[in-house]
Amino acid sequence: MEKIDFPAGDEPARLGSRLVHDGRIVRLSVDSVRFPDGSLGELEMIRHSGAAAVLPVLSGEDSPDPQILLVHQYRYATGGYIYEVPAGRPDSPGEDWEVCARRELEEETGLRAGRLRYLTAIYTTPGFTDERIHLFLATDLTPGATSRDTDEFMELEPMPISRALAMIRDGEISDAKTICTLLYVAVFVFGR
Repeated sequence: MEKIDFPAGDEPARLGSRLVHDGRIVRLSVDSVRFPDGSLGELEMIRHSGAAAVLPVLSGEDSPDPQILLVHQYRYATGGYIYEVPAGRPDSPGEDWEVCARRELEEETGLRAGRLRYLTAIYTTPGFTDERIHLFLATDLTPGATSRDTDEFMELEPMPISRALAMIRDGEISDAKTICTLLYVAVFVFGR
């Protein structure tokens, strides 16, 4: 991809912002911006605290078909239940992403990670939000205690990673963070 060199003073910039909604999870504004070519426009922007997502591995990573754990969770926005990796937002601004991932893993699955490996970070939908999710792999799991939010309805779904990959292929897993996490682990960690 060709790098664009902007003439001095023509760098993309936010010139102003009008707040539309400031809620528990998102902050929606309409931003006045200068685009890379110098033209002006308005963009709807959702600002989000970000999140951590973690794939728990129930068996050894060197297993021929490692067992993983997903949650089958009700999501109002999708109209039903979907398969996901455990995930959640920080409890406070600036919370370390590993701390967030460990907490969410235990709260949603009742498991604690002996080892937590950072994988990568993804932007969920950069066309209108700055939401960034930090992806982790959890191994050496031990029992902990669940502590789900009042709006979290989920069942735990252990399965071999081969099944999860087939579910991606067949459209049964459609959650972006889950697809990214599973494919990253399958390719870069398990070498499939």
